[in-house]
Amino acid sequence: MEPLNQTYEGTFAWLLETSSPGVRYLALRDLLSTPPQDPELEQAARAAHTEGPIQIYLDAMAPEGYWSEPGPGYLPKYFSTVWSLIALAQLGAAIQFDPRLARACRYICDQALTEYGQFSASGTPGSTCDCLQGNLLAALLDLGFDDPRLDLAVDWMARSVTGEGVAPLGDKSTPVRFYAGKCGPNFACGSNNKQPCAWGAVKVMSAFSKLPENKRTPLVERAIQQGLDFLLGVDPATADYPNGWAAKPSRNWWKFGFPVFYVTDVLQIAEALVGLGLAEDPRLGNLLQLIQETGGAEVRWSLDYDYRGKTWADFGQRKQANKWVTLRALRVLTRSSPS
Repeated sequence: MEPLNQTYEGTFAWLLETSSPGVRYLALRDLLSTPPQDPELEQAARAAHTEGPIQIYLDAMAPEGYWSEPGPGYLPKYFSTVWSLIALAQLGAAIQFDPRLARACRYICDQALTEYGQFSASGTPGSTCDCLQGNLLAALLDLGFDDPRLDLAVDWMARSVTGEGVAPLGDKSTPVRFYAGKCGPNFACGSNNKQPCAWGAVKVMSAFSKLPENKRTPLVERAIQQGLDFLLGVDPATADYPNGWAAKPSRNWWKFGFPVFYVTDVLQIAEALVGLGLAEDPRLGNLLQLIQETGGAEVRWSLDYDYRGKTWADFGQRKQANKWVTLRALRVLTRSSPS
C-alpha cells in the first residue's frame, strides 16, 4: 500500500467538511490523531453533539433516560434504548459532552443488566446473547460510562466464551448457566443452530478491544485468545464460519453498513481485531486488501447495508459513497498500513 496520508488526501478533505460535523469530529480525532486539548477538536466535538444525528437521538430520549418505551429497551427495533445507545456510541457521542448520556447508560444498566452480569432483552438471564452483550458493553465503554456493574458484565462475557464457572444448558441447579439463546461456550448460539456464531463473536471481541489494559484479567485474556482462535481459524475475508441452517455465509458480510447493529460485516471483523492489536498480523492481509479495494478508484466506500427509515436518523443513500462507512474503513487502514 502507498502511504495513506498521500493516497487518501482527497478523502480526508471530504470527511473534514464542516457540513458533516459528526464525521468531521471523528476524522479529526481518529484519523488525524488531533490532540484532545486542541481547540479545533474541542470545537468539532461540541458541533457534533449539538448538530446532526447525535442531537436528533438525544432530543428523542425520554427525560428518564430511555427511548420509545420504558424497560430493558430491546423493542421496538431500532428505535428503542438498546439500539439508540449503540448508534450514539458509533456516532462518537460521549458523556463528557452531554450529561443526558450518563442518565441513559444508568437506565439501561438498571433495566437490562442482570445481577449475574448478562445484558438481557427482557431483564432476565435467559434472554441474553453474545451480540447483545458485546454490542451494549462496547457502546457503554465508548460512551465513557464508568460503573462497577460493567466489571460484572465483562466477567460474564468472558466466562460465556470460555465456559469457566458456567453450568451447561439444561442444568438448572444454578442461575449462572447457559440458556436456549446463549446456549454454550465459544460463541454457541441458539439462533445459529447451537453452533458458534461469528456475528456474536465479532461483537464480543469488539467490546474486549475497548477494555482498558487494567481491566483485562487473566480470564478476559483467555477469552480474547479463544476469540482470536475462532475468528482467525479461517481467512476472515471469506467469512467461512458456521452458518447454522444456511449452506454458505450470509451475503451481508460483504455489505458495509452504518450503523452496525447485530448484522455484521467483514469490516467489523477488522475493526475488532485491529483494535486488539493485530493490525500487522499477516492473517488479516486478505481482509485488509479486500477493504482497500472496496473503496474503489475514488477511495470512498458506499453504504451497502442501512436502516433508512428504521432509526431516529438516516445516514445516507444506499449504494452511494458514504462518509460514515468511509470513516470506518479508514480507521482500520490507517492503523494497519505504514505511514
